[in-house]
Amino acid sequence: MSPIVPVVTAATAGCRQGVLEHVVRDPAMHPAALPLDVLRSQCEETRTRRRGPGGQHRNTTETAVVLVHRPTGITAEAAERRSQAENRSMAYRRLRLAVAVGHRQPPADRPSPAWATRVRRGRLVIAAAHDDYPTLVAEALDQLAAAGWKPAEAAARLEVSPSQLLRLLRMRAPVWTCVNRQRDAVGLRPLA
Repeated sequence: MSPIVPVVTAATAGCRQGVLEHVVRDPAMHPAALPLDVLRSQCEETRTRRRGPGGQHRNTTETAVVLVHRPTGITAEAAERRSQAENRSMAYRRLRLAVAVGHRQPPADRPSPAWATRVRRGRLVIAAAHDDYPTLVAEALDQLAAAGWKPAEAAARLEVSPSQLLRLLRMRAPVWTCVNRQRDAVGLRPLA
């Protein structure tokens, strides 16, 4: 895989404040789409204690999990469960979404097989809680960035309607906020 190069431009500023956006020169696979074992090999995991609800069992062991994706520097954590395994699983889910939102790379010429399997009769079928959601968000945001943050152009490249693309992006607040910040950075009005 080609090296990851930090890039900051007026068009990319805003999704992750204070963090350089990273662009991979090889568009083969977005980090949000990596298999879990490969993603784990790229992460640094720290276990710690956190304050909060949970009673006397909360701080007796290090159940909080903090992940850092080394190639991008993007972090995610989970500490709301008593189980370290449950927190690790939640932290990886959060990391995938954070990487999907905060990391752009040049899009492929065609929709990915993951995207194609989710399009049925012109409709994009996915739930925000599904494991494939971050992968699809990453692909959609990469296409949007390549289209100058114009949903109609990106939707045409992804072979769905603009309303289907926007429905996908509205499912999670961080994704929608990122889209509107990016549009603002390039002088476009926010989407409602």
